[in-house]
Amino acid sequence: MDSIPYFGEISAFISAVFWAFAVILFKKSGERLHPIALNLFKISLSLFLFIPTMLIFNVAFFPSISWNEYFIFILSGVVGMVIGDTLFFKSLNCIGAGLSAIVDCLYSPFIIIMSMIWLAESLTVLQIIGVALIVCAVLSTLNIKKRIPVSHRELLRGIFWGILAIFAMSLSVVIMKPFLDRMAVLWVIMIRFVGALVGLLILLAFMPGRKQILAPLFSFRGFAYTFTGSFLGQYIAVIFWVIGFKFAQASEASAINQTSNIFVFIFAALFLKEPFTIRRVIALILGISGAFIVALG
Repeated sequence: MDSIPYFGEISAFISAVFWAFAVILFKKSGERLHPIALNLFKISLSLFLFIPTMLIFNVAFFPSISWNEYFIFILSGVVGMVIGDTLFFKSLNCIGAGLSAIVDCLYSPFIIIMSMIWLAESLTVLQIIGVALIVCAVLSTLNIKKRIPVSHRELLRGIFWGILAIFAMSLSVVIMKPFLDRMAVLWVIMIRFVGALVGLLILLAFMPGRKQILAPLFSFRGFAYTFTGSFLGQYIAVIFWVIGFKFAQASEASAINQTSNIFVFIFAALFLKEPFTIRRVIALILGISGAFIVALG
């Protein structure tokens, strides 16, 4: 694959497109599924698919690492997927895919800021400018009211859930980053799925009304949205995401990954008929520009 020009960059771009389309399907799934039920199906399917993938690539299931390292990767899965993805689905149901794309631009600055705190990394002047642009983009969504079929309170709640979701996803990456270099990436993905699945099952065991939460999973109505979104977003997109980081510079790959927000915005207008307003376009441009500056600064 090294002989293919820009193979890493192309893979990162493919990952962005697949994830963006998956977000649209998750929005459709969210019309009938509770966020926890959707998350449980997504993680279960992905784990089922990644196990044979690891066998194909001859990746060891039980590497020789400390119990502390196992715990960190499992914790990363719980924080990133049980908390992060569930809150993301809640936010998606509240504010729609288009506004979620703008809030998602916070991912890069959250990674940078937590890396400064957790990993003692530094922030450049350009990255500070990028963070400021993204914050302006997110704040501008607070005034977006026209043609949105939700109350202002619901809009604020959705943005709040989205910010918490991105924070949890970013934290899950930062806490495992010091241990990534010597681990097979496919194994890291698999063990995070295991941690997330166990965490979700424990959470469900203590939730009242869990039968009602899970019941729609056994209905064929809308199943195509749920299955296709999970397959494209949590399996195909993740594989190309890994290839992108392997064959391209991390800063370039992460910047290209952020283009998923552009595709989410466009797909939301095309397939979900969400508003395509000047204010939203400006907010998205601010957010994407800030994300690129943060990633490449």
